[in-house]
Amino acid sequence: MSKNDTAPEKRDRKIRVAIVGVGNCASSLIQGRYYYENAKPTDFIPGLMHVKLGDYHINDVEFVAAFDIDKEKVGKDLSEAIFSGQNNTFKFMDVPHMGVTVDRGMTHDGLGKYLSQVIEKAPGPTADVVRILKEREVDMVVSYLPVGSEEATKWYVEQALQAGVGFINAIPVFIGREPYWQRRFASVGLPVIGDDIKSQVGATISHRVLTRLFMDRGVRLDRTYQLNFGGNTDFLNMLERERLESKKISKTNAVTSQLDYDMGAGNVHIGPSDYVKWLDDRKWAYIRMEGRTFGDVPLNIELKLEVVDSPNSAGIVIDAVRCAKIGLDRGLDGSLEAPSSYFMKSPPVQHPDDQCRRMTEEFIAGEGYGAGAVCQGTDGSGAKAKAAAKQ
Repeated sequence: MSKNDTAPEKRDRKIRVAIVGVGNCASSLIQGRYYYENAKPTDFIPGLMHVKLGDYHINDVEFVAAFDIDKEKVGKDLSEAIFSGQNNTFKFMDVPHMGVTVDRGMTHDGLGKYLSQVIEKAPGPTADVVRILKEREVDMVVSYLPVGSEEATKWYVEQALQAGVGFINAIPVFIGREPYWQRRFASVGLPVIGDDIKSQVGATISHRVLTRLFMDRGVRLDRTYQLNFGGNTDFLNMLERERLESKKISKTNAVTSQLDYDMGAGNVHIGPSDYVKWLDDRKWAYIRMEGRTFGDVPLNIELKLEVVDSPNSAGIVIDAVRCAKIGLDRGLDGSLEAPSSYFMKSPPVQHPDDQCRRMTEEFIAGEGYGAGAVCQGTDGSGAKAKAAAKQ
Protein backbone atom coordinates (compact mmCIF):
# COMPACT_ATOMS: atom_id res chain seq x y z
CA MET A 1 0.00 0.00 0.00
CA SER A 2 1.22 3.48 -0.83
CA LYS A 3 0.84 5.76 2.14
CA ASN A 4 1.95 9.28 2.84
CA ASP A 5 2.95 8.94 6.47
CA THR A 6 3.53 12.67 6.87
CA ALA A 7 0.00 13.63 5.77
CA PRO A 8 -2.35 14.60 8.61
CA GLU A 9 -5.21 12.24 9.32
CA LYS A 10 -8.54 13.69 8.22
CA ARG A 11 -11.19 12.03 10.34
CA ASP A 12 -13.98 14.59 10.45
CA ARG A 13 -17.34 13.13 9.56
CA LYS A 14 -18.16 15.52 6.71
CA ILE A 15 -16.82 15.38 3.17
CA ARG A 16 -16.38 18.87 1.77
CA VAL A 17 -16.79 18.87 -2.01
CA ALA A 18 -16.26 21.48 -4.73
CA ILE A 19 -17.98 21.05 -8.10
CA VAL A 20 -16.61 22.24 -11.42
CA GLY A 21 -19.41 22.56 -13.96
CA VAL A 22 -22.94 23.08 -12.61
CA GLY A 23 -24.79 21.17 -15.31
CA ASN A 24 -27.28 18.32 -15.34
CA CYS A 25 -24.89 15.87 -13.66
CA ALA A 26 -24.25 18.27 -10.79
CA SER A 27 -28.01 18.81 -10.51
CA SER A 28 -28.73 15.09 -10.15
CA LEU A 29 -25.84 14.63 -7.72
CA ILE A 30 -26.99 17.42 -5.41
CA GLN A 31 -30.66 16.43 -5.64
CA GLY A 32 -29.75 12.85 -4.74
CA ARG A 33 -27.72 13.85 -1.71
CA TYR A 34 -30.79 15.57 -0.23
CA TYR A 35 -33.29 13.00 -1.51
CA TYR A 36 -31.56 10.25 0.47
CA GLU A 37 -30.18 12.25 3.40
CA ASN A 38 -32.40 10.47 5.94
CA ALA A 39 -31.93 6.97 4.52
CA LYS A 40 -31.34 4.19 7.02
CA PRO A 41 -28.13 2.17 6.70
CA THR A 42 -30.23 -0.94 5.98
CA ASP A 43 -32.20 0.69 3.14
CA PHE A 44 -31.68 -0.35 -0.46
CA ILE A 45 -30.87 2.77 -2.45
CA PRO A 46 -30.79 2.34 -6.24
CA GLY A 47 -27.40 3.30 -7.62
CA LEU A 48 -25.43 3.24 -4.36
CA MET A 49 -23.16 0.50 -3.08
CA HIS A 50 -24.07 1.33 0.53
CA VAL A 51 -26.09 3.98 2.36
CA LYS A 52 -23.19 4.13 4.80
CA LEU A 53 -19.97 3.53 2.90
CA GLY A 54 -17.12 3.04 5.33
CA ASP A 55 -17.59 5.74 7.96
CA TYR A 56 -19.62 7.98 5.67
CA HIS A 57 -23.38 8.30 5.22
CA ILE A 58 -24.82 10.02 2.13
CA ASN A 59 -25.61 13.07 4.23
CA ASP A 60 -21.95 13.41 5.19
CA VAL A 61 -21.35 14.82 1.69
CA GLU A 62 -21.37 18.63 1.78
CA PHE A 63 -21.09 20.87 -1.28
CA VAL A 64 -19.13 23.92 -0.21
CA ALA A 65 -17.95 25.44 -3.52
CA ALA A 66 -18.97 25.45 -7.18
CA PHE A 67 -17.55 26.94 -10.38
CA ASP A 68 -19.17 27.64 -13.74
CA ILE A 69 -18.94 30.18 -16.57
CA ASP A 70 -22.64 30.43 -17.49
CA LYS A 71 -24.14 33.88 -16.88
CA GLU A 72 -27.38 32.14 -15.84
CA LYS A 73 -25.60 30.29 -13.00
CA VAL A 74 -22.69 32.37 -11.73
CA GLY A 75 -23.65 34.41 -8.67
CA LYS A 76 -26.66 32.26 -7.80
CA ASP A 77 -27.03 29.97 -4.82
CA LEU A 78 -26.06 26.46 -5.88
CA SER A 79 -29.57 25.19 -5.04
CA GLU A 80 -30.96 27.58 -7.68
CA ALA A 81 -28.17 27.27 -10.23
CA ILE A 82 -28.70 23.52 -10.68
CA PHE A 83 -32.11 24.29 -12.22
CA SER A 84 -30.92 27.27 -14.29
CA GLY A 85 -29.63 27.90 -17.78
CA GLN A 86 -29.70 24.95 -20.17
CA ASN A 87 -30.12 22.35 -17.41
CA ASN A 88 -33.00 20.05 -18.36
CA THR A 89 -32.66 16.89 -16.32
CA PHE A 90 -35.38 15.28 -14.23
CA LYS A 91 -36.27 17.17 -11.04
CA PHE A 92 -36.94 14.74 -8.21
CA MET A 93 -36.03 16.87 -5.19
CA ASP A 94 -36.57 20.44 -4.02
CA VAL A 95 -33.09 21.34 -2.80
CA PRO A 96 -33.01 23.74 0.18
CA HIS A 97 -31.03 26.98 0.07
CA MET A 98 -27.39 25.90 0.45
CA GLY A 99 -25.60 29.17 1.15
CA VAL A 100 -23.05 28.36 -1.57
CA THR A 101 -22.70 30.89 -4.37
CA VAL A 102 -21.50 29.66 -7.78
CA ASP A 103 -18.19 31.37 -8.56
CA ARG A 104 -16.89 32.37 -11.98
CA GLY A 105 -14.70 29.57 -13.27
CA MET A 106 -12.00 29.35 -15.92
CA THR A 107 -13.13 28.96 -19.55
CA HIS A 108 -10.10 27.79 -21.58
CA ASP A 109 -11.56 25.21 -24.01
CA GLY A 110 -14.62 24.49 -21.85
CA LEU A 111 -16.99 26.39 -24.15
CA GLY A 112 -17.15 24.92 -27.62
CA LYS A 113 -18.67 26.09 -30.89
CA TYR A 114 -22.21 24.87 -30.27
CA LEU A 115 -22.39 25.52 -26.53
CA SER A 116 -21.37 29.13 -27.16
CA GLN A 117 -24.59 29.55 -29.17
CA VAL A 118 -26.79 28.81 -26.14
CA ILE A 119 -24.57 29.86 -23.21
CA GLU A 120 -23.41 33.40 -22.50
CA LYS A 121 -20.24 33.70 -20.45
CA ALA A 122 -20.57 35.48 -17.14
CA PRO A 123 -18.73 38.81 -16.98
CA GLY A 124 -15.83 39.43 -14.64
CA PRO A 125 -12.54 37.70 -13.87
CA THR A 126 -11.98 34.07 -12.97
CA ALA A 127 -12.29 33.43 -9.25
CA ASP A 128 -9.22 32.60 -7.17
CA VAL A 129 -9.93 28.87 -7.18
CA VAL A 130 -6.96 27.85 -5.03
CA ARG A 131 -7.87 30.37 -2.34
CA ILE A 132 -11.50 29.25 -2.30
CA LEU A 133 -10.56 25.58 -2.06
CA LYS A 134 -8.22 26.30 0.84
CA GLU A 135 -10.50 28.69 2.73
CA ARG A 136 -13.45 26.31 2.54
CA GLU A 137 -11.30 23.34 3.56
CA VAL A 138 -12.37 21.33 0.50
CA ASP A 139 -11.52 17.63 0.58
CA MET A 140 -11.94 17.00 -3.14
CA VAL A 141 -13.00 18.47 -6.46
CA VAL A 142 -15.51 16.74 -8.73
CA SER A 143 -15.03 17.76 -12.37
CA TYR A 144 -18.10 17.84 -14.61
CA LEU A 145 -16.56 19.94 -17.38
CA PRO A 146 -17.90 19.46 -20.93
CA VAL A 147 -16.44 16.72 -23.11
CA GLY A 148 -13.32 17.92 -24.91
CA SER A 149 -12.23 20.33 -22.17
CA GLU A 150 -8.62 19.17 -22.23
CA GLU A 151 -6.94 22.42 -21.20
CA ALA A 152 -9.63 23.44 -18.73
CA THR A 153 -9.43 20.05 -17.02
CA LYS A 154 -5.66 20.25 -16.65
CA TRP A 155 -5.97 23.79 -15.31
CA TYR A 156 -8.41 22.70 -12.61
CA VAL A 157 -6.21 19.72 -11.75
CA GLU A 158 -3.34 22.14 -11.16
CA GLN A 159 -5.57 24.22 -8.87
CA ALA A 160 -6.50 21.11 -6.87
CA LEU A 161 -2.85 20.11 -6.54
CA GLN A 162 -1.86 23.59 -5.37
CA ALA A 163 -4.72 23.67 -2.87
CA GLY A 164 -3.94 20.19 -1.54
CA VAL A 165 -7.26 18.50 -2.38
CA GLY A 166 -8.19 15.22 -4.06
CA PHE A 167 -9.74 15.02 -7.52
CA ILE A 168 -12.53 13.00 -9.12
CA ASN A 169 -12.46 13.23 -12.91
CA ALA A 170 -15.92 12.37 -14.22
CA ILE A 171 -15.18 13.29 -17.84
CA PRO A 172 -13.15 11.66 -20.66
CA VAL A 173 -9.97 13.67 -20.32
CA PHE A 174 -7.20 11.32 -19.26
CA ILE A 175 -5.85 12.25 -15.83
CA GLY A 176 -6.17 9.37 -13.34
CA ARG A 177 -4.98 6.77 -15.84
CA GLU A 178 -1.88 8.74 -16.92
CA PRO A 179 1.49 8.08 -15.21
CA TYR A 180 2.41 11.78 -15.29
CA TRP A 181 -0.65 12.84 -13.28
CA GLN A 182 -0.43 9.78 -11.03
CA ARG A 183 3.06 10.90 -10.06
CA ARG A 184 1.91 14.48 -9.53
CA PHE A 185 -0.83 13.43 -7.11
CA ALA A 186 1.42 10.92 -5.36
CA SER A 187 4.15 13.54 -4.90
CA VAL A 188 1.83 15.70 -2.77
CA GLY A 189 0.10 12.83 -0.98
CA LEU A 190 -3.32 13.14 -2.66
CA PRO A 191 -5.69 10.61 -4.24
CA VAL A 192 -7.33 10.84 -7.66
CA ILE A 193 -10.21 8.76 -9.07
CA GLY A 194 -10.71 8.74 -12.84
CA ASP A 195 -11.41 8.83 -15.70
CA ASP A 196 -14.87 9.22 -17.31
CA ILE A 197 -17.75 8.16 -15.08
CA LYS A 198 -19.37 4.79 -15.76
CA SER A 199 -23.14 5.11 -15.23
CA GLN A 200 -25.25 2.85 -13.03
CA VAL A 201 -26.73 0.99 -16.03
CA GLY A 202 -25.72 2.89 -19.13
CA ALA A 203 -24.61 2.07 -22.65
CA THR A 204 -20.99 1.38 -21.72
CA ILE A 205 -21.60 -0.95 -18.77
CA SER A 206 -24.32 -2.81 -20.71
CA HIS A 207 -22.01 -3.20 -23.70
CA ARG A 208 -19.12 -4.29 -21.45
CA VAL A 209 -21.19 -6.96 -19.72
CA LEU A 210 -22.52 -8.37 -22.99
CA THR A 211 -19.01 -8.37 -24.45
CA ARG A 212 -17.72 -10.27 -21.43
CA LEU A 213 -20.66 -12.67 -21.71
CA PHE A 214 -19.62 -13.45 -25.30
CA MET A 215 -16.05 -13.99 -24.11
CA ASP A 216 -16.98 -16.17 -21.14
CA ARG A 217 -19.38 -18.31 -23.19
CA GLY A 218 -16.94 -18.79 -26.05
CA VAL A 219 -18.73 -16.69 -28.66
CA ARG A 220 -16.40 -14.95 -31.10
CA LEU A 221 -17.36 -11.28 -31.33
CA ASP A 222 -16.59 -10.15 -34.87
CA ARG A 223 -18.26 -6.73 -35.15
CA THR A 224 -20.09 -4.33 -32.87
CA TYR A 225 -21.40 -0.80 -32.71
CA GLN A 226 -22.90 1.48 -30.09
CA LEU A 227 -24.80 4.59 -31.20
CA ASN A 228 -25.97 7.20 -28.69
CA PHE A 229 -28.07 10.32 -28.97
CA GLY A 230 -29.80 12.67 -26.57
CA GLY A 231 -31.03 16.21 -25.97
CA ASN A 232 -28.80 17.66 -23.26
CA THR A 233 -25.91 20.09 -23.72
CA ASP A 234 -23.45 17.20 -23.60
CA PHE A 235 -24.82 15.89 -26.89
CA LEU A 236 -25.02 19.41 -28.32
CA ASN A 237 -21.36 19.91 -27.41
CA MET A 238 -20.42 16.59 -29.03
CA LEU A 239 -21.72 17.75 -32.41
CA GLU A 240 -18.27 19.32 -32.54
CA ARG A 241 -16.56 16.13 -33.62
CA GLU A 242 -13.02 17.31 -32.94
CA ARG A 243 -13.89 17.32 -29.22
CA LEU A 244 -14.72 13.61 -29.31
CA GLU A 245 -11.34 11.92 -29.59
CA SER A 246 -10.89 11.11 -25.90
CA LYS A 247 -14.59 10.24 -25.51
CA LYS A 248 -14.45 7.65 -28.30
CA ILE A 249 -11.19 6.22 -26.95
CA SER A 250 -12.65 5.95 -23.46
CA LYS A 251 -15.89 4.25 -24.49
CA THR A 252 -14.20 1.95 -27.01
CA ASN A 253 -11.45 0.77 -24.65
CA ALA A 254 -14.00 0.18 -21.89
CA VAL A 255 -15.73 -2.37 -24.11
CA THR A 256 -12.84 -3.96 -26.02
CA SER A 257 -10.85 -4.41 -22.79
CA GLN A 258 -13.26 -7.26 -21.96
CA LEU A 259 -11.92 -9.33 -24.87
CA ASP A 260 -8.77 -11.45 -24.88
CA TYR A 261 -8.12 -10.65 -28.55
CA ASP A 262 -7.98 -7.64 -30.86
CA MET A 263 -11.11 -7.48 -32.99
CA GLY A 264 -9.62 -4.80 -35.24
CA ALA A 265 -10.38 -1.10 -35.27
CA GLY A 266 -12.53 -1.43 -38.38
CA ASN A 267 -14.90 -3.83 -36.64
CA VAL A 268 -15.91 -1.65 -33.71
CA HIS A 269 -17.68 1.69 -33.66
CA ILE A 270 -18.63 3.26 -30.34
CA GLY A 271 -19.50 6.86 -29.80
CA PRO A 272 -22.09 9.65 -29.68
CA SER A 273 -24.13 10.05 -32.82
CA ASP A 274 -26.47 13.03 -32.73
CA TYR A 275 -28.34 15.68 -30.77
CA VAL A 276 -32.15 15.57 -30.58
CA LYS A 277 -33.32 18.59 -28.60
CA TRP A 278 -36.74 17.26 -27.56
CA LEU A 279 -35.17 14.30 -25.75
CA ASP A 280 -33.88 16.73 -23.06
CA ASP A 281 -31.73 14.71 -20.62
CA ARG A 282 -32.92 11.38 -21.98
CA LYS A 283 -30.37 9.25 -23.82
CA TRP A 284 -31.14 6.49 -26.28
CA ALA A 285 -28.45 3.92 -27.04
CA TYR A 286 -28.48 1.30 -29.77
CA ILE A 287 -26.06 -1.61 -29.49
CA ARG A 288 -25.49 -4.34 -32.08
CA MET A 289 -23.14 -7.29 -31.64
CA GLU A 290 -22.36 -9.83 -34.36
CA GLY A 291 -20.62 -13.03 -33.35
CA ARG A 292 -20.07 -16.70 -34.15
CA THR A 293 -20.86 -19.77 -32.08
CA PHE A 294 -19.87 -23.43 -32.52
CA GLY A 295 -19.45 -24.28 -36.19
CA ASP A 296 -19.10 -20.57 -37.02
CA VAL A 297 -22.90 -20.27 -36.82
CA PRO A 298 -23.97 -16.59 -36.54
CA LEU A 299 -25.29 -15.13 -33.26
CA ASN A 300 -26.42 -11.48 -33.21
CA ILE A 301 -27.75 -9.24 -30.45
CA GLU A 302 -29.52 -5.91 -30.80
CA LEU A 303 -30.33 -3.78 -27.76
CA LYS A 304 -32.04 -0.42 -27.28
CA LEU A 305 -31.47 1.30 -23.94
CA GLU A 306 -33.37 4.40 -22.79
CA VAL A 307 -32.18 6.27 -19.70
CA VAL A 308 -32.36 9.70 -18.11
CA ASP A 309 -28.68 10.37 -18.48
CA SER A 310 -27.59 12.44 -15.49
CA PRO A 311 -29.27 10.63 -12.56
CA ASN A 312 -27.83 7.43 -14.04
CA SER A 313 -24.35 8.47 -12.90
CA ALA A 314 -25.12 10.54 -9.79
CA GLY A 315 -25.09 7.65 -7.32
CA ILE A 316 -21.78 6.46 -8.75
CA VAL A 317 -20.23 9.85 -8.02
CA ILE A 318 -21.58 9.86 -4.45
CA ASP A 319 -19.81 6.54 -3.91
CA ALA A 320 -16.67 7.82 -5.64
CA VAL A 321 -16.63 10.88 -3.37
CA ARG A 322 -16.85 8.72 -0.27
CA CYS A 323 -14.15 6.34 -1.51
CA ALA A 324 -11.88 9.29 -2.24
CA LYS A 325 -12.40 10.51 1.33
CA ILE A 326 -11.49 7.05 2.62
CA GLY A 327 -8.31 7.36 0.56
CA LEU A 328 -7.58 10.73 2.16
CA ASP A 329 -8.21 9.31 5.63
CA ARG A 330 -5.77 6.47 5.00
CA GLY A 331 -3.10 8.67 3.45
CA LEU A 332 -3.33 6.89 0.09
CA ASP A 333 -1.84 8.82 -2.81
CA GLY A 334 -1.90 8.53 -6.56
CA SER A 335 -4.69 6.93 -8.56
CA LEU A 336 -6.97 4.69 -6.47
CA GLU A 337 -7.08 1.54 -8.58
CA ALA A 338 -10.08 -0.29 -7.14
CA PRO A 339 -12.64 2.56 -7.04
CA SER A 340 -11.41 3.85 -10.40
CA SER A 341 -11.87 0.44 -12.00
CA TYR A 342 -15.46 0.15 -10.75
CA PHE A 343 -16.66 3.73 -11.16
CA MET A 344 -14.84 4.82 -14.34
CA LYS A 345 -14.73 3.85 -18.02
CA SER A 346 -10.99 4.57 -18.36
CA PRO A 347 -9.26 3.59 -15.10
CA PRO A 348 -5.51 3.03 -14.85
CA VAL A 349 -6.11 -0.75 -14.94
CA GLN A 350 -9.09 -2.47 -16.58
CA HIS A 351 -10.64 -5.48 -14.84
CA PRO A 352 -13.83 -7.54 -15.38
CA ASP A 353 -16.70 -5.79 -13.61
CA ASP A 354 -17.30 -8.49 -11.00
CA GLN A 355 -13.65 -8.18 -9.98
CA CYS A 356 -13.93 -4.37 -9.92
CA ARG A 357 -16.85 -4.63 -7.52
CA ARG A 358 -15.02 -7.09 -5.27
CA MET A 359 -11.87 -4.94 -5.18
CA THR A 360 -13.90 -1.84 -4.32
CA GLU A 361 -15.65 -3.64 -1.47
CA GLU A 362 -12.19 -4.66 -0.21
CA PHE A 363 -11.07 -1.06 -0.50
CA ILE A 364 -14.03 0.13 1.56
CA ALA A 365 -13.48 -2.55 4.20
CA GLY A 366 -9.70 -1.99 4.30
CA GLU A 367 -9.02 -5.62 3.44
CA GLY A 368 -7.18 -7.50 0.72
CA TYR A 369 -5.40 -6.16 -2.34
CA GLY A 370 -8.08 -3.61 -3.21
CA ALA A 371 -7.64 -1.83 0.12
CA GLY A 372 -4.29 -0.33 -0.75
CA ALA A 373 -3.84 -0.72 -4.50
CA VAL A 374 -2.80 2.54 -6.10
CA CYS A 375 -1.17 3.53 -9.36
CA GLN A 376 1.62 6.07 -9.13
CA GLY A 377 3.21 5.81 -12.56
CA THR A 378 6.51 4.95 -10.92
CA ASP A 379 7.60 2.78 -13.84
CA GLY A 380 6.26 5.13 -16.50
CA SER A 381 3.39 2.81 -17.42
CA GLY A 382 0.86 3.33 -14.64
CA ALA A 383 1.41 -0.21 -13.37
CA LYS A 384 -0.15 -1.37 -10.13
CA ALA A 385 1.65 -0.63 -6.91
CA LYS A 386 1.43 -3.69 -4.69
CA ALA A 387 -0.34 -3.49 -1.37
CA ALA A 388 2.56 -3.80 1.07
CA ALA A 389 0.87 -3.19 4.39
CA LYS A 390 -2.25 -4.32 6.21
CA GLN A 391 -4.89 -1.93 7.48
